[in-house]
Amino acid sequence: MNNRFSGLIAFILIILGIWINFTFDQPDYDTDDKNSPAEFSTQKAFEHVEALAQEPHFVGSSSHSKVRNYIVDQLQTMGLEVQTQEAYDLNAQAILVKPQNILAKIEGSGDGNALILMTHYDSASHSSYGASDAGSGIATILEGVRAYLAKDPEPKNDIILLFTDAEELGLNGASLFIKDHPWAKQAKLALNFEARGSGGNPFMLLETNGKNARLIEAFKEADPEYPVANSLAYSIYKMLPNDTDLTVLREDADINGYNFAFIDDHFDYHTANDTPENLDKETLAHQGTYLMPLLTYFSDADLTKLNSDRDLIYFSLPFGEFISYPFDWIFPMLILASVIFIILIVYGFRHERLSFNGIITGFLPMILSLVLSGLGVWLFWKFFLFIYPGYSEMEQGFTYNGYWYMTTAIILSLSICFFIYHAFRKKSKAPSAFIAPLFIWLAICGLVSLYLKGASYFIIPVFFGLLQLFIMIRQETPNRILMALLSYPALFVVLPFVWTLPVALGLKILFVSGILTSLLFLLLLPVFAYFKRLKSFGIVCFFMFNIFIFVAHFYSNFNEDRPKPNSLIYLKDLDNDSAKWLSYDKVVDDWTSEIFGKEPVDMSSPESTFSSKYGSRFTFQKTAPLVPIAEPSVILKKIKKDSLNTNTYSLKIAPNRPVHRIEIFEHNDVDFEEFKVNGLVAGDVYLGSNKFHMFTRRWKERLLTYYASNQDTLRIEFKIEEGDKPEFVIYESAYDLLENKELNIKARPADMIPRPFVLNDAIILKKTIRIKE
Repeated sequence: MNNRFSGLIAFILIILGIWINFTFDQPDYDTDDKNSPAEFSTQKAFEHVEALAQEPHFVGSSSHSKVRNYIVDQLQTMGLEVQTQEAYDLNAQAILVKPQNILAKIEGSGDGNALILMTHYDSASHSSYGASDAGSGIATILEGVRAYLAKDPEPKNDIILLFTDAEELGLNGASLFIKDHPWAKQAKLALNFEARGSGGNPFMLLETNGKNARLIEAFKEADPEYPVANSLAYSIYKMLPNDTDLTVLREDADINGYNFAFIDDHFDYHTANDTPENLDKETLAHQGTYLMPLLTYFSDADLTKLNSDRDLIYFSLPFGEFISYPFDWIFPMLILASVIFIILIVYGFRHERLSFNGIITGFLPMILSLVLSGLGVWLFWKFFLFIYPGYSEMEQGFTYNGYWYMTTAIILSLSICFFIYHAFRKKSKAPSAFIAPLFIWLAICGLVSLYLKGASYFIIPVFFGLLQLFIMIRQETPNRILMALLSYPALFVVLPFVWTLPVALGLKILFVSGILTSLLFLLLLPVFAYFKRLKSFGIVCFFMFNIFIFVAHFYSNFNEDRPKPNSLIYLKDLDNDSAKWLSYDKVVDDWTSEIFGKEPVDMSSPESTFSSKYGSRFTFQKTAPLVPIAEPSVILKKIKKDSLNTNTYSLKIAPNRPVHRIEIFEHNDVDFEEFKVNGLVAGDVYLGSNKFHMFTRRWKERLLTYYASNQDTLRIEFKIEEGDKPEFVIYESAYDLLENKELNIKARPADMIPRPFVLNDAIILKKTIRIKE
């Protein structure tokens, strides 16, 4: 075959592999018009989403009960007996709330072991519509159970439907279920449906206290059509503070489970943009392809045999392939690859196809490619953060045009690699130049086999690289088409992480994508090393880099489709009868500048940090007018003097207006002997190997966060040593800033939304309480 023609085919095959990687891992959406009643209908599921996500429905909102009633009605329509579970729950992080869980059960014929289908029905405070998080989970379960019941099944296991409340606040609904509901003792396995964006492939993530082998084997036996899972994503997930309700079931009741969560379009997460219109229907269909086969399989499986004494490496491929093998293979595969690598080097020297100078020289372009790719992408992103300061308002760390920046970073990294390897082409022949990439990949596999075992399947593309090296040693000019096909394992294994990591963790780690792109390029060297015009590839990539920068700039502005998040709070200090405006924003806009002006005053002494996922602090402040706000009734009194030189006090806080949240800080670092809230005591918290407690062995000033669903009195009883003088600072908040007629705040323009993850659009009353003796 003509060498130029084979090169064109090889290049097309690489592009085809990339396309396959992103195309055949998710079902298409159709209107389900021809589906039988016993099949999952994405359209019917989406109708549930539309009904559920008409308004924000966080705990304490007027829509919260509407969503609860809708779920109850749908379950009763299926002929299921529904019950609710309601009580106060105080978790180890001292978050108090009164969740109302919704439960139903499909009775099985077996010994009472139960499968749980679960998700949560509260939306994130205070402005999220909750279409994806977790309206999609509710819709998946409701539609899946309807289709399942249409088959008139006779399951062996009980099937518990659990719609938890207050997941967004502190996983309190799941905690309440485990602590107080008798069905919790039956549960042996849970399927949890979640979201951290509004589209993309749902990942399967395990929750287990033991080894994963039987869970993975059962997942394969259930045979979902589009599995998207890998043990590296699971390992990373385990290291991140991204707990779900399923975490509570695992930690507090040793219940195994599977999480199914999608993360694309992360900019919609917890925002007013989490609406039905923004939910990808293909993603909703994908959730259905998980639920139906797993529900059928586990409704009859022996749920007591899911524990295991061994772990499996696992990963999925396009076209629904799911590969797994034991952890026991990790070191033998690494040793085998290393031995083959050494043998091939000896073989190459004997056949005079490798040279010592060529191998040593090959390390230089490899190191330069890795360093300059990572550094170049890091500088590139820092530059764009500087020229587009509005990006800092995206609390999630992922901008609306983030996918364009990810593409730009990949193209920039490729451009760097092509230019560098063009410059060193004549100094090291292809077989010798490929030794360094294989060495670095073997080193990476050696490190992950010790410290990140879930990534050990990266050794598989290395084996294909060793085969390519053998061919390169045997043949002066290898068949580039064959080399391209042998590169597919590298594309299928590495490329998903090049794309997924910045989506999951934010664009701050975009440089990691640059490094991973360079590492992937190194595995593709057996293809590109035989192209004569690497410089031309570099020029084309650099040209595309500039085009994508222009496209990203075109989508860099905020508008109605890409609204700017902002924040505004009115805080009234009852101690000194003053008030001020506060904001978390880094940059003022047309709406906030009417309060703070074009050049706002930075806060010199920020208020205490309120509970926030990203630890955000107030940035701007300005004196605000005093308006009348109904103050809470606060009563602090000594109720008992103990014989052991301690005193017991009661503190009652009764809101006199509809409130959503009360936070209490204690600034004198008092460790309490005892501390009860509404009769409840918080548990211990382990930070590493050290045990702490929010009340008795404290590590932070925040003492308690209470999310109110009504105006119940907050009753606190605490015991302190004689001489201790705690100073309580109470922040009582209501999300009614824009409704307050006396403050007369204009509604946000259509191109703005409330900033998520922070206390926002709130009127806060601050009051200090001291013991007077």
